Parts: sequence; C-alpha cells; structure tokens
Amino acid sequence: MTCELCGGPVEEKRVTYTLFYENHWVIVENVPALVCRQCGEKSFKPETVEHLQQVLWSKQAPVKKVQTPVYDLSQTA
Repeated sequence: MTCELCGGPVEEKRVTYTLFYENHWVIVENVPALVCRQCGEKSFKPETVEHLQQVLWSKQAPVKKVQTPVYDLSQTA
C-alpha cells in the first residue's frame, strides 16, 4: 500500500489521536493507523473512525486525565 499524499510506503502502527471536542482536548491512545514512512501522513480505516466516534459519543469515563500547559504567544516577549 502507498501513501495517497506522497506515494511513499505505509505501515500499520498504533498512534495517539488528539482532537478538540466539546470545548476540550481529547487524547486517544493506541489507535490503529496507516502511517507513511516517507512523509508521516496518517490515515485511518473506516472501522477505526467509527470506533473513535463510538468512544467519544458514549461519554464513557477516560482511563486517565492529564494536565496540559497552555501558552499564548501573543502574551510572550
């Protein structure tokens, strides 16, 4: 299989998926993805996307929570 973006070879890997959902950041670990070895582009199979949606929409409790520092570049010298 080749990357749709650059044509490089892709391999199956587990990645960390992040998104801004309902006014906060969500991190999903160990998501199966096809990752290009040349450019790093990630793509997901339809069944993986459906599983991600089910997890988010179910409002199940996360396995852990993390604190994330936030910086505002307009407030720094």
